[in-house]
Amino acid sequence: MRTFTWRGQRFGGVGRDHWRRVNDRLDPETDFVEIYRNVVTYDLPWDMNQALSFALFRTYAVPGIGRLLDETGQFTGAVQKRYDDTGLLLEVPLLRGFEHPEARTAVRRINQMHRSYDIPEHEMRYVLSTFVVVPKRWVDDYGWRRLTDGELRASVNYYRELGRHLGIRDVPEDYAGFERLLDDYEAVHFAPDAGARRVADATLGLMLTFYPRPAARAVEVFSRALMDPPLRSALQYAAPPAAVVAASRGALKARGLLLRAFPSRTSARTVNDLPYVRSYPDGFDVAALGTRPVPGVAGCPVRQA
Repeated sequence: MRTFTWRGQRFGGVGRDHWRRVNDRLDPETDFVEIYRNVVTYDLPWDMNQALSFALFRTYAVPGIGRLLDETGQFTGAVQKRYDDTGLLLEVPLLRGFEHPEARTAVRRINQMHRSYDIPEHEMRYVLSTFVVVPKRWVDDYGWRRLTDGELRASVNYYRELGRHLGIRDVPEDYAGFERLLDDYEAVHFAPDAGARRVADATLGLMLTFYPRPAARAVEVFSRALMDPPLRSALQYAAPPAAVVAASRGALKARGLLLRAFPSRTSARTVNDLPYVRSYPDGFDVAALGTRPVPGVAGCPVRQA
């Protein structure tokens, strides 16, 4: 099979189902980091990045989460850096494994940031559930293939392990439990909040800078078309016309179908490879990523690591 390079990434040389077959030979109970890494960085990198970004965006619709992010100013005054730091820190355990020194440093930084504020554990548990449920639903709808049972189990085990390192208790044991947690939590907690809306607007505004200026309006409408009604309602975004929603989602489905004809990727695509991660053109130190406590914000400081 012929190979080719596009935007610095290698494709070809192996069959389209290569990474699925690799993952089928691994054990999701013990090899979950490797399985999940293969899905995220090789087989479905664009879809998983979009889905994980959308998962974080979804959490803004919980007033306790959105309001705190607004009060710190990190997602409104320094949105590019906050966006980059979040993706880079969360990716280190995926690339290195949880016991690697850099991964331990990344987890320590995440814990230091969270423990600087009085964040209820139920909010942490909900955020964790979005990382499991939203990507699965996105891939079901728009991916060129669905996750296998083993890959889904690996995803669950990966985030259960992340939850353990973050000290989150009562984490669901299977996908059904994560899905039930997410749906039940959003039914109770989604609600409008002015601060949450500011954070959502700032994040959407950043995303629009990833595309040529003439396309900004279309991208903004496209983004709202992908939001479900409860999310749009909580963030108080207007629903685009039904035809626009259908066309937007149809375009993503068509992309997934088209990608079935492409060869497999043979080089990993990481967060730092993305052109819209722009804060560290000369590299970064994991220990320096993330935010520090913001004086005057409610619940700060709670405890410092």
